[in-house]
Amino acid sequence: MTQASTTAVTTTVGSPVTSPETTPATPHDLPAEAVPRDAVDLLVQQHRRLETLLAELVEEASADQRITRLKRAGDELAVHLSAEEQVFYPAVRAEATEDILLESLEEHLSLKRLLADLLALAPDDTTFTPKCKVLREQVEHHHKEEEEHLFPQVPKLLGAARREQLGQHMLQQQARLQRAGQPREVAAAQTDTAESLSPLPRVS
Repeated sequence: MTQASTTAVTTTVGSPVTSPETTPATPHDLPAEAVPRDAVDLLVQQHRRLETLLAELVEEASADQRITRLKRAGDELAVHLSAEEQVFYPAVRAEATEDILLESLEEHLSLKRLLADLLALAPDDTTFTPKCKVLREQVEHHHKEEEEHLFPQVPKLLGAARREQLGQHMLQQQARLQRAGQPREVAAAQTDTAESLSPLPRVS
């Protein structure tokens, strides 16, 4: 993979990136130098950001504010899940991590289904806030499982240089999804079955 440019770029999620293949977007209004280079550190930072957004989502607000908050939280959740499924999980798959990865993919499916339900609801629906609370709880549980059971395994599988490479690749993946528009709608359409893991290579 081509090494990402080290030039500092400040952008919001969804902002255009001049060269998507060499300069990844920086997430959630952070300057590039504040974004962790290590893939695990990047995901943890995004976990905390998502938890903040979902905490705001369950607060009292006008209908317009609820819609705005849901769209932003939904987009950031969608690009985060996609980067894990398409980039991070395949890279860290091993016998020691297979079970937690499969469980994580099932949890992703549950999150996508909740997001789809919320996007279909009016913000003044009586079930809107309860569903937001369930989404928040499930996201926090998912993050706890990853941070306690999956992430500690990663340094045993991948060196620092490879983890940095994965971090750059995930940011590029997230930037592409944001530029394509409304990633929340893409995730909300992926509700039939969980994403699958490619088979482990055979050892002869």
